[in-house]
Amino acid sequence: MEQTFADRAEAGRLLAEKLAKYAGRDDVIVLGLPRGGVPVAYEVARLLGAPLDVFVVRKLGVPGFEELAFGAIASGGVRVLNEDVARSLPASNEIIEAVTSREIAEVERREQLYRDGRAAPEVRGRVAILIDDGLATGATMRAAARALRKRGVARIVVAVPVGPPDTCREFEAEADEVVCALTPAYFQAVGQYYVDFSQTNDEEVRELLARAAKKLT
Repeated sequence: MEQTFADRAEAGRLLAEKLAKYAGRDDVIVLGLPRGGVPVAYEVARLLGAPLDVFVVRKLGVPGFEELAFGAIASGGVRVLNEDVARSLPASNEIIEAVTSREIAEVERREQLYRDGRAAPEVRGRVAILIDDGLATGATMRAAARALRKRGVARIVVAVPVGPPDTCREFEAEADEVVCALTPAYFQAVGQYYVDFSQTNDEEVRELLARAAKKLT
């Protein structure tokens, strides 16, 4: 029987043990991918004594075939394109710009909702620990890592409780350090490694971020 986590909070506590070398440093920031990555990231930030924030990523889907992504947009308006898919679009520039502007608005809406009026933290020159509740294909995390790189962070650490071995290995090309607590050989889905994998809602994300912000003031 492979190891499972009781819930995202327990997964975060176990992940924090593997990130212990970053505890107490004033150049570290923990960034959770909403929504499911935030409860994991909250525990990591709490145990490392680091600030917590969200890093919102939205897929840029081909109109009418939204599951097919031609790129992604992330916090701070940073866009990452999949050039092969983008080039294949008819009237590609118009489509890319229209979808991008719509998703930028959604990123900003979510950031305002989650932060509740608090300013976004500066990430330039810092060690950013990027956290989700698990990796499957890794597409969202990949977009987040590339977008963070463009924002001038000093070091990117991708950290997840669970992911397939090959996906975790692939991230060594995207990040400065990759921490996958569990890398099961017969990985099928992230949820199979959690007893409670119920959906995280927006209110939970807001509450955790507010609680983390209060601890640091």
